[in-house]
Amino acid sequence: MPVPGPKSKSECCRSDAAVMRPDDAAEELAKLAWALAHPARARIVQLLVSRDTCICGEIVDKLPLAQSTVSQHLKILKESGLVQGEVDGPKVCYRIDQGNLRQLKKLIAKL
Repeated sequence: MPVPGPKSKSECCRSDAAVMRPDDAAEELAKLAWALAHPARARIVQLLVSRDTCICGEIVDKLPLAQSTVSQHLKILKESGLVQGEVDGPKVCYRIDQGNLRQLKKLIAKL
């Protein structure tokens, strides 16, 4: 006996945005997870999580990467919202955004 399928192509292959668009939680999880998808960025987050205070130039000293490479990784982490950067004279002071880190943990726990 044949298995009943959709009655028409429009029922199985709808292209309306509501059906195809991922929900906001999935988009947020993807954005935050992508920010951690590189080992250097994951290490930077580990360094920042382990400190209550802001870190300026110490990040470069802890990684085997050029200053420009670390800066690029920090830029991506800031764009994701996981890291905040504040200007402190000639340096930038970085810290974890605790609210966004909690949100990332919550989203991962729901997987």
